[in-house]
Order: sequence, then structure tokens, then C-alpha cells
Amino acid sequence: MKFLVFLMMLVSNAAGLLDLSGKMFTFPEETNTAHVKLIPALVNLQAVTVCHRSFTDLKRDHSLFSLASPTNNNEFLVFMNWAKQEIQPYVHNLLIGYGGLDYAQNKWHSICTTWDSSSGLVQLWFNGQPLMKRYIANTSPLTNKPSIILGQEQDTHGGAFAADQSFVGMMADVHMWNYVLSACEIQKYMKEQNFTPGNVLNWAALEFQSTGRVLIENKEMSC
Repeated sequence: MKFLVFLMMLVSNAAGLLDLSGKMFTFPEETNTAHVKLIPALVNLQAVTVCHRSFTDLKRDHSLFSLASPTNNNEFLVFMNWAKQEIQPYVHNLLIGYGGLDYAQNKWHSICTTWDSSSGLVQLWFNGQPLMKRYIANTSPLTNKPSIILGQEQDTHGGAFAADQSFVGMMADVHMWNYVLSACEIQKYMKEQNFTPGNVLNWAALEFQSTGRVLIENKEMSC
């Protein structure tokens, strides 16, 4: 088993498509280096939905999904602000805070974030619950040169990581679409039913590069 995990780590260090269905990335330690770089199938996004599941026991700030451009570190970021007890979506460096969530430790959480440049509206879904749609003023499309990182928060395009904002835990089922997913499709994702996979990032056909101690393991769920 240890050899298999090690082999999978070696495979993940090289770019290529992998079907990660039933798998998860494990980030087992706090560092300013370990991360996974995701390679999108499409760029220059005028709308977006990002969904992922995460499991952590952190009691500090941490990044859940980081997309940076050459000009905006937080071009599209999903960030847990522990002091404010908010999950904060950023678009073009502007943020909206969603509080009052049961972001319990040592428990899987399913999170989807949507944004549409035509309306400027952002919305967070948390464990199947849709939250209030909010307006972010900047309505230009996302960058056509995205750097997408799991495990770290980017303070420059592709780097300048800080250990005290790193993600420690497990992450799975990362999908990204170039449109706002319907409420029905988001609910299907949340319930782990059949849903339309991401056309920008697809967990079942994911191109990525990993750096540092990042493991690929079977996803741990309750019996």
C-alpha cells in the first residue's frame, strides 16, 4: 500500500490526465511549498462555477481554491477567514463574506461558488444550502492566463505562498465550469449524484502537477 501511494505521488508530479473518481488529495502538513497546480481546459471565463469537498481540523485562515492572474493575486479565490468565521469568495481582488456557517472540524464540507460577469453576482452554496446572491462590482471576464492552485493561497501569479494560509487536510471532487451551474445540478453535486462534470476542471479527467508532500488516497467517507 505504501508503495502504491508513493507511485501515485510520482505519477501526480508529472502533468497528465488522471481519473480521480473516489480519490482525494491529502495535504498532511503545514508548509509554504506543498500544493497542486491544476491545468484548466478553458480560459478567459465570463462566468464560473467551482465546486469542491474538503475536510480539515484547522483553526486558522486557509485557502480552499486559489486562481491568480498576472495582475490580480485573488482573481478568483475561495478563502476561509477564521477570525471572522467567514468563507470569502474573491473576484478580481474584491471579496464577499459569508458567515453563520457550520464549518465544523473533522467533517466533509461541500462548497460551490458561482459568479457571472454579465450581472456581477456571486453566490456560495454550503453543504446543499444556497446563500444570498451578492454583487461584486468588477464584471470583466477572468484572466486568460490563470494559475490555479490547491493547498496554498497565491500572493503572486503561481507563488509567494505562506504556511499560515496553507490548507492542511483532504480535498476531493474539484470541478469547474465556464457557466453558472443550475440549482438542480449543484444539488446533485452536493448529494454526490450524477451531475454534469466540469468542462474547465473535471475530477474524473484532471490535468495537474503536484509539488511537495501531497498524497493521492482513497476518499474517506462514513460507512
